[in-house]
Amino acid sequence: MAEDTDGGIRFNTLCFINEHVGFQGSIKTSPSDFIVIEIDEQGQLVSKTTDGSLYEISNIQSEPSNSVKKPKLNIQNVSLEHENSEGAADLPGCSDGDRIQPGCSDGDRSHQSDSEKENSVNGVTSKCEEGSVDLLSSLLDEKTHTSLGQFACDIKRMWNLQTELTEPSPELSLGKILDKNRRAVLHSAIRQAFPFLITVGNHGEVVVKPNLECKELCRLVSEEEALGFFKYLDAKKENSKFTFKPDPNKDHRKAVHHFLNKKFGNLVETKSFPGQNHSAGNPDSAITVRFREKARGKRSHTEGGERGKTVYTAFTLQKENLETFEAIGLLAVKLGVIPSDFSYAGLKDKRAITCQSMVVKKVTPERLKSIEEEIKKKRMNVFNIRSVGDCLRLGQLKGNHFEIIIRNLRNQLNDSANLRERILEAIENVKNKGFVNYYGPQRFGKGQKIQTDRIGLALLKSEMMKAIKLFLTPEDVDDPVNKAKQYFLRTEDAKGTLSLMPEFRVRERVLLESLHRFGVTEEGCVRAWFSFPHSMRIFYIHAYSSRVWNEAASYRLAAYGPKVVEGDLICSDEDADEHFPSSKVHLVTKEEESAHTYALHQVVLPVLGYNVQYPENQVGRWYQEALSRDGLQACRFRVPALKLNVPGCYRHIVKHPRNVSHRLVHPDPATEEARVEGPHSDDPASSLSLSFDLDASCYATVCLREMMKGDI
Repeated sequence: MAEDTDGGIRFNTLCFINEHVGFQGSIKTSPSDFIVIEIDEQGQLVSKTTDGSLYEISNIQSEPSNSVKKPKLNIQNVSLEHENSEGAADLPGCSDGDRIQPGCSDGDRSHQSDSEKENSVNGVTSKCEEGSVDLLSSLLDEKTHTSLGQFACDIKRMWNLQTELTEPSPELSLGKILDKNRRAVLHSAIRQAFPFLITVGNHGEVVVKPNLECKELCRLVSEEEALGFFKYLDAKKENSKFTFKPDPNKDHRKAVHHFLNKKFGNLVETKSFPGQNHSAGNPDSAITVRFREKARGKRSHTEGGERGKTVYTAFTLQKENLETFEAIGLLAVKLGVIPSDFSYAGLKDKRAITCQSMVVKKVTPERLKSIEEEIKKKRMNVFNIRSVGDCLRLGQLKGNHFEIIIRNLRNQLNDSANLRERILEAIENVKNKGFVNYYGPQRFGKGQKIQTDRIGLALLKSEMMKAIKLFLTPEDVDDPVNKAKQYFLRTEDAKGTLSLMPEFRVRERVLLESLHRFGVTEEGCVRAWFSFPHSMRIFYIHAYSSRVWNEAASYRLAAYGPKVVEGDLICSDEDADEHFPSSKVHLVTKEEESAHTYALHQVVLPVLGYNVQYPENQVGRWYQEALSRDGLQACRFRVPALKLNVPGCYRHIVKHPRNVSHRLVHPDPATEEARVEGPHSDDPASSLSLSFDLDASCYATVCLREMMKGDI
């Protein structure tokens, strides 16, 4: 199969299996001409509402592109709650002047909702404060308790006087405590009562020292914020957040981000969000901190849920002219979660109106319902909202239903036959004989200079910096986005590129923010890729595997045609999706070839991965040559640096549309209204309305390509 000089797929070199002439026309003239509705595992359309209709969003006025500037979005870290923890408790040995004051006034707390308070770290820390004195008194004898209070006040007094601590740092031994559980309680009680102290264990002995990181943070933020942060860090409350006070100084916020990521980047992640009074004249933003998933552990405590039980809310998402990833990013911002909290069965077209099932965790149905009106401005709608017990997985659907209008119908060049007959012939042929089950051009970034499969190949070869540069390669268009990309390739200046990149380019901006934070090095590029959810990282590798599959299918049909030959792989399970196990794959024998035991629609080809079987004929040898050509002859289809494993799967060469219906529509010259069928069948302005179902992971554009016999 031939390739363009830029390495992308030349889609017009793919094969056809039908011999009709076809016709020409225009698809996706507008999103409403291409409607996609997911079919769930029970065979039901997910778009069905109480009245059985689709929501109308095409006529809703979207927000103008020059509206209020959006906050920067980290695609892995989106949180909007305003939270602060309170300060330390009174302890013996401290005067009022040495006592640490609360870090959040009543006024600060007044604009937290009940749900936010419930989900905030404040509830935990305040309880710790109230009980810390009694707890420490019960754990320590009076003399040790007093010594601890005096030591804390001495450290605090030195900090207030800007006195540098001597080397080595002063420390206080609280003696040996043999009981392990009692030691653990003591460690926590001291850190909650005195966030500016740390405790260390040494063979059962508990030693108290100054928290020098707390002192360093006090140079960047107020004392109450620094102490509140360390109390938050020690509390380790699941799904909690800590928010610093709004700060209009961008450089100062950057310094705080740098400190927190340098010291605690393995535990927490940070992000700035506009403050409540944010405006062009008052550009203050607040830094919010939340624990990373791995730092919190697998159990989570979510709004409205019992401890240890995650809340999952299922819904149907209707979107118009939006990529799935883009829609998820926008919903994440509105709901205060991160994009990886969303799960879905499959990606849907951008230039279309689509309906699909989704599940979001850590969000209650009531919370999701509260943003319904707001997201309509983004050409999205959510309905069928309900609680469920788990997330969705990719491929968890039966297929998709399509309602498509093809406009400006006309004959192929040099074809003088009746257009209506050509159209009906094409529809019947594809219904009966099917189409080659290629991955569609949108899988690879149709029209893009650098297609997604090339990025996937670079990732498989662990060429992280090359993959970043491919991702940021500009198109031949003179606009702000491509000017920013050109600047990056020329300078590798992530900070400068970030200032040039428009706010609406979410993926580019999160990548650039990570590169600015971690550096444009191989290691920095690895960290930058982690700013994308796992589903997005593996999408590029799947794109490469899809490109190779398309080429393999064309080679298989060119080599053997429709005949099933020895060494082919077949799957006899008519209902199997792409992800059936190798145990369902059968290698065709010579006897079965001679007996014509199998048909072409049963033949499958492997989609690359570490757990697939290859054909044992010319096609199998072609796969090995293709991998060698791309430098992957030793590839194990694992990218440990990005935590990506690609087991592979199988895909049928030929698929058939189901439940096909159609009607030809012609404009009436007298009324300028559409009418069905009639004497003007060859009217060049006629349109074709098509409706059909396809199995999961099949592309309607590929089916139309076979029908029309031309590029889509």
